[in-house]
Formats: sequence, structure tokens, C-alpha cells
Amino acid sequence: MERVRLEFPAEAWTHRHPLAVRITDMNYGRHLGHDALVSLLHEARTQAFAALGVAEWDIHGHPSVVADLAIQYQAEARWPDLLDVETALPVPDGRALVAFQRVVRPADGVQVALARLNLLLLDPASGRPAAVPEALRERLARREGG
Repeated sequence: MERVRLEFPAEAWTHRHPLAVRITDMNYGRHLGHDALVSLLHEARTQAFAALGVAEWDIHGHPSVVADLAIQYQAEARWPDLLDVETALPVPDGRALVAFQRVVRPADGVQVALARLNLLLLDPASGRPAAVPEALRERLARREGG
């Protein structure tokens, strides 16, 4: 079986957000379910954008949509594990905004999952993809590696 291989960009601006696995996040396998992980990633990503002074639904006047998402599962997490979700946002070099997210259980340092997603920004008038605003590029470039 060919597996997705992702690499977390250590040089990119990174935000860390603590979260806990809730009992409602558990699946029949008695570990963190896929749907719940996607929700935890979304929460942490929202917090990362807030730390930059923007919201996913209003990035300098542009709403965003997730174009694709890849997740590499590496370990199980269970209730009531505490997790840190690190969101790295490299300076965009194209039309998409790429976000990497690493989920770590700080109690033992185990990496639970690594995710990569592409966000497209939309022109609010036409609904078509728009360029990443220069203000966001500059903000990420100033904070990269910090």
C-alpha cells in the first residue's frame, strides 16, 4: 500500500494551539475518529489565522475554501489525551495558501498525525479563485521561522 508522505516545514511561521480529545471524538475503534480530527485541525487553524489578525472566512476581504486535504496518521489518540496542534503557514508562492498541521501528544512527545491542506481564496464578487493578498504574504514573511 502506498502511503501519503508529508513533511512539516520547520522554517515556516508556526502557531501552537492546545486541544483535548473529547469523549465525543472517539470512534468504534476507541480512538480519535477521522471526522473529529478534521474538526480539531479546523479549530487550530482558525486560531492560527486569528493570531495573524484574519479569519478563514475573511482573509483581507476574501473567503477561503479547502481545495484538498491529506492526512498522515501516525499514532492513536484517546480520551482524555491533551494534544498540541501546530499550524505552519509557509509564505505562498502561488495562488493557494498551504497549511501544514502537526498533532502531537505532549505527555510523551508522540506525533499523532500530520496534515497538509490547500486553501483557495475566492473573489467575493465572482466566486472565482483570487491571488493571495500581498499583505498576508508580507506578514508571513516577517514572521517566518519565529
